[in-house]
Amino acid sequence: MSCTTSLPGRHGASEQRLEPTPTAVSQARAMVREVLDAAGRSDLAEIATLLVSELVTNAVLHAGTQVHLRLCVDDEGLRVEVADGSRHVPIRRRYATTAGTGRGMMMLEQLVADWGVSRRRDGKTVWFRLSSADDGDADPVLMRSTGAAQAGGPHGAVEVELLNMPLLLHAAWQEHAEALLRENLLATLDGADLDAIQVHAEATDAIAILEEHVPEAAVAVEPDQLMRDATEPRVSATALRVPVPAASVPHFATLDRAIEDALNLSLEGVVLTPHTQPEVRAFRQWVCRQVLGQSRGAEASPWSMEHEPAGPRDVTPHREHQEVSGAPASRIAADESNRIVAVSPAALQLLGYDDADDLVGHRIVTIIPERYRQAHVAGFTLFQLVGRRPLIGAPVVVPALRKDGTEVPVELTVNVSAAGDGQSVFVADLRPVDQPG
Repeated sequence: MSCTTSLPGRHGASEQRLEPTPTAVSQARAMVREVLDAAGRSDLAEIATLLVSELVTNAVLHAGTQVHLRLCVDDEGLRVEVADGSRHVPIRRRYATTAGTGRGMMMLEQLVADWGVSRRRDGKTVWFRLSSADDGDADPVLMRSTGAAQAGGPHGAVEVELLNMPLLLHAAWQEHAEALLRENLLATLDGADLDAIQVHAEATDAIAILEEHVPEAAVAVEPDQLMRDATEPRVSATALRVPVPAASVPHFATLDRAIEDALNLSLEGVVLTPHTQPEVRAFRQWVCRQVLGQSRGAEASPWSMEHEPAGPRDVTPHREHQEVSGAPASRIAADESNRIVAVSPAALQLLGYDDADDLVGHRIVTIIPERYRQAHVAGFTLFQLVGRRPLIGAPVVVPALRKDGTEVPVELTVNVSAAGDGQSVFVADLRPVDQPG
């Protein structure tokens, strides 16, 4: 990087290698302020320190390597380069507005004049340019990947075959895994704890490898079209081949352990995360073991969408549950763990059950046909994580699974309200739909 200027006192350049520790962010911020103050461009300091903080944090957490920060002030403004040892290109996330991280790429798009990513053989560099404090008024620019970004597959890779890959479940699991890893890191990080950062970086590497090779399911957002699209086999891939760099294969073991550790911390109340659906947990175990097993010569085993075989769980009654169980309409309520907590007599009759105890405490998937279960688990998980709610409050016609295995078409409307324990309760009205003919 070079600085060219003809205006003395309004230029400057600096670069520094930062260790992958929490102190790297404060060091980077101080460096930005120092360079801008010396160049007489303190007007850029607020935005520049914000963006550098995001990029250095991402590099520390996701790469776990040294971070090389370069700054240059010239006639055109400030150029920043943040280089690390990971070749995974950053991707804009869609976290909830309350999330503590995940907004770095969005801020780049909104606040800078220009930005991009350059891949190198040993990592990548994310760069941006600020011309003025008003750059955010301009239209966002597209990320531009240069250098070796379009290079072929990694050398020394293990080709892993993922059979019957659940695309919707993968997308939901990815959001869930990243949320758990963030919470786990915050709970275990102590000062300049390199081990915690390294575990996070290795686990993130495994997630990124899958993200780069697993396509998104083609599912519409409109409720009626969503229910038409979000069925098997449309939401699964028969076979996917994923090249996993040999050096990254052990990272899938790290990912498996890190998520399990985070779940245990969640059970202990150390970290606060949404309830984990058993299919989401089973998917993580399956995909990690497919990579590790096939790297040792094992045959590929297909994913199977089987719901939890365990019996019902005790449910603490609340006033809201009693209102549902006494409703004249066909109505069912479920809690945040996706368990049925109340069911009305009309719903029991509609679904072919004689006793509410046959449903209360069981998971909602009990009354969902198998071809819709992946979409249900993925949608429920994403609602809890990022607030996506395409079906909340929108009536849709779907089949409900009866006790005898037959299906009955119903117009389903789901709404969310607060329960007596401060958590959410999902109340579903099921209106029978006359079958044609």
